[in-house]
Amino acid sequence: MQREEAIELLKKYNKESFHIYHALCVEAVMRYFAKKLNYDEEFWGIVGLLHDVDFEKYPEEHCKKAPELLKEINAPEEMIRAICCHGYGIVTDIKPEHEMEKILYTTDELTGIIFAAAKMRPSKSTKDMELASLKKKFKDKKFAAGCSREVIKQGAEMLGWEIDQVLGETLNAMKEAEDHINQELMKF
Repeated sequence: MQREEAIELLKKYNKESFHIYHALCVEAVMRYFAKKLNYDEEFWGIVGLLHDVDFEKYPEEHCKKAPELLKEINAPEEMIRAICCHGYGIVTDIKPEHEMEKILYTTDELTGIIFAAAKMRPSKSTKDMELASLKKKFKDKKFAAGCSREVIKQGAEMLGWEIDQVLGETLNAMKEAEDHINQELMKF
């Protein structure tokens, strides 16, 4: 599968810039972890890019409509499963098992917190955000209240990682990719 196919599918079902931005963020985070853990960056990136393919148009069927949409581009079962299980415990009962699935499950919500925290900064950027600042926002349940800390904690536990590791690595991934994400967003 080519990234161009994934982009076209994403654009077909997603029009709001926030959803596109989120897809690009999760793609970047998944690529970061794939590289770090010696997996296929392209595959993991496409999984991240398409993880919410059905959310904007079919919010009531999130993670349930995705398999049908992903079949339009002949997505492999491994990709479909990973995308469906990122909603584990919320909209699906498909539990993340593979490391890729666990990372997607864990970091999806976290990218939302990091994005919201960046928007609150004078710079509007992740680049000057410190882990300590992110940890404060993470502990404040009223901040980015729609992003589940429990999912992030449960994902970290599934991975066998400390929460600080998850927070720090995901923040690093978003810092590294911020300029690229902003450039990509201009193409939409």
